Amino acid sequence: MRNCILFIISYLVYFQSAFSQIKVGRNQSFDFNWKFKKGKEIDAKAANFNDADWRKLDIPHDWSIEDLAENPSDSIVGPSSLGPFYKKAVGKNATAFTVGGTAWYRKTFVMDKTTANKKVFIQFDGVYMNSDVWLNGHHLGNHPNGYTSFIYDLTAHLNPIGKENVIAVQVKNEGDNSRWYAGSGIYRHVWLSVVNAVHIENWGVQIVSSKVSEQSADIHIATKIENSAQNISLTTDLYSVENKLVSSKTTDVSGKNKAEQMIVLKNPKLWDIESPHLYKAKIILKQNGKVIDEYTQNFGVRSIHFDAKTGFTLNGKNVKLKGGCIHHDNGPLGAVAIDRAEERKIELLKKNGYNAVRFAHNPFSAELLDACDRLGMLVMNEAFDMWERNKTPDDYADYFKDWWQKDLTSIIQKDFNHPSVIMWSIGNEIPEIIDSTGHKTSKMLADFVRNLDSSRPVSNAIPFHLPLIARKKWDVTDPAFASLDVGGYNYASQYYESDHKKYPDRLMVATEYFPPKALENWNAVEKNSYVIGMFSWSAIDYLGEAGLGLSRLKNKSDKNGGFQETFMAPEWPIFNAYTGELDLIGNKKSASYYLDVVWRRSPMEVLVHRPIPEGKREITGFYDFPDEMKSWTWPRHENDSLQVRVFTRCQKVKLELNGKQIAEQNLEKGSIIGTFSVPYIAGKLVARCYDGDKEVASETLTTAGKPVAIRLKADRQTIKANRNDLAYINVEIVDEAGNVVPNMDEVLIKYQITGNGSIAGVGNGNPRDMSSFQKPEKKVYQGKGLVIVRPTEKTGKMMLNAKAEGLKDGFLTIETR
Repeated sequence: MRNCILFIISYLVYFQSAFSQIKVGRNQSFDFNWKFKKGKEIDAKAANFNDADWRKLDIPHDWSIEDLAENPSDSIVGPSSLGPFYKKAVGKNATAFTVGGTAWYRKTFVMDKTTANKKVFIQFDGVYMNSDVWLNGHHLGNHPNGYTSFIYDLTAHLNPIGKENVIAVQVKNEGDNSRWYAGSGIYRHVWLSVVNAVHIENWGVQIVSSKVSEQSADIHIATKIENSAQNISLTTDLYSVENKLVSSKTTDVSGKNKAEQMIVLKNPKLWDIESPHLYKAKIILKQNGKVIDEYTQNFGVRSIHFDAKTGFTLNGKNVKLKGGCIHHDNGPLGAVAIDRAEERKIELLKKNGYNAVRFAHNPFSAELLDACDRLGMLVMNEAFDMWERNKTPDDYADYFKDWWQKDLTSIIQKDFNHPSVIMWSIGNEIPEIIDSTGHKTSKMLADFVRNLDSSRPVSNAIPFHLPLIARKKWDVTDPAFASLDVGGYNYASQYYESDHKKYPDRLMVATEYFPPKALENWNAVEKNSYVIGMFSWSAIDYLGEAGLGLSRLKNKSDKNGGFQETFMAPEWPIFNAYTGELDLIGNKKSASYYLDVVWRRSPMEVLVHRPIPEGKREITGFYDFPDEMKSWTWPRHENDSLQVRVFTRCQKVKLELNGKQIAEQNLEKGSIIGTFSVPYIAGKLVARCYDGDKEVASETLTTAGKPVAIRLKADRQTIKANRNDLAYINVEIVDEAGNVVPNMDEVLIKYQITGNGSIAGVGNGNPRDMSSFQKPEKKVYQGKGLVIVRPTEKTGKMMLNAKAEGLKDGFLTIETR
């Protein structure tokens, strides 16, 4: 009898873990217990297909970030592959030398008896790319776009209650289809919703604020309903930031498919970048007094206004956009959109002075937008990188004509209620924007967006180089700008004044600029009300476009390649763009320190150029800063002359070395960079900046001692026992005094984790370190590295140990609750 009971318990545990039991409810996570296999030749759509030997995993998942040698279904292993990188990858340096291909995902689930006679919908937040989905062998549809969310109705093809159902997803990331690292697979969340026949549509609630002041605001709630029934009422309850019911309204919607409500909110707490207050609307659908559906929607009460004379105003106050462009990848995690990874990205940007981001060049996850809402980050939400003309042979342009309306609708419906989104962008550097075909498409897309959302302006990133390539004048872009509410200027700030004279009502924003030109761009933003802000390329390093912003060395004797030389990307091995003001793991680079001074966040920053080998010269391109860092630790370079650069808005800079003043420089008017040549002698280099005779600030760079230990520092000591949380642990090699030893580039650190978690990724800021992101070991770069750990669902602890030859171990405990 005892053995029988144990068998039954074991079977129930197996059944629950192997098959998801689905009950009634909205947005139930459908992320767990999938099976995966890569292979173009597989045909796994049938429900009875044998997937017993497939790999088990959870979603989100990105196979392109995984080591090729570790993937038994991938034959691309050999001398031309390192970690996840393959020298002959079809996308080459553009897609970080990573491998796409075709793969399958399958998941088995059973509907609970409570779901009888219900409607069942599945929502995919992002699948890269060209996915096909089957339920029990029935084809539900194809979705080419790798970034837009999509929903299928499963109801008609579900098996009877208690019987197994199988979802099969084929993902085809084939050919040369992207200009950056996109990742491969179901890389965002999957959700299942089980609702009554009469229900509120998914993304069916839209909330807009008008007549906004600190005294009151009109809250307009539009709700779409799947409904043909009678005796139906809809109640909207508004809850405050403190989760208190502040207002309510009930409307009879019998036989109606849409409800329009307006609630006057007294003394609202407004959403802005400093105090991002969020309200909650709970929409309740009743039939004959009984609740049949509930829908919860967060929103912010805020007003936005765009005008050439007053610029951009948020709640009546002028705001200049201190922005940066970001791609969707999360560095060592690849494209995987785990909630905490998305949140940390925005936290890093806020910490470094940004108040705005531009999505490049596609819609992002709902979780990242949620983080923007919570943290007060403004968003330019961009839809497309191409329209009808391909930028790469196999990209979205092949699908644009058939899909642009569906994809724009998906983007705007999904993201409509995020207060952080202040404008839509319909494109980036679209090739046809300078001809009549593009002008027509631009107007068509802009009008379509305005029809879906009249509360936000429409923009488009128009670059300086397209007219040049076509040997046309800049004014060939005028018709494209005419269809926009805010003109996006990529690297084209030189046209601001002349365009303003011709079109005084045109609003402008630098949708991209070269990081070394930050001062010139910010001066234009501060000077002109019609220039509302700027977005650097880029705020954070990203995978792909390898070497775009990396300075490099050539022999002095080599012929100077001039303009063309600056755009020649370094060859393998290299995998990331290195254009970020922050590096791939979130550390500040030279461009970030420069921006701190440009934005007046810091009075002075000091950087030292890495010694250049004899007979070599450095090449820097349009995106590059010199190879410099905050370090006065250069062993084997005693008495060598090193370039020291001081960023400051002060009038004068003095340098001291080991207590002696060695240099003084008055900065030229309009410049914020002082450049010095200083012989390296270990000790202390001190920079002081002055306005007149008054010292404004000083900074000291101290030579580090011998490396003795590994120091681990977590972003948070306590995290949730939830697979959507992560702990980011900074790894540093330090001397006896606790100073980071910045010349450590070749030290291999090995990691071991015990307890309730696992290592999700390892990384450093080195664009040429093409080793694994997933093995429990990685070299540091400039004395620093990163370990990302992911908890299980169990509460308790995770313990991380870090070892390297000749160094004292690092040890850290993370609690999971």
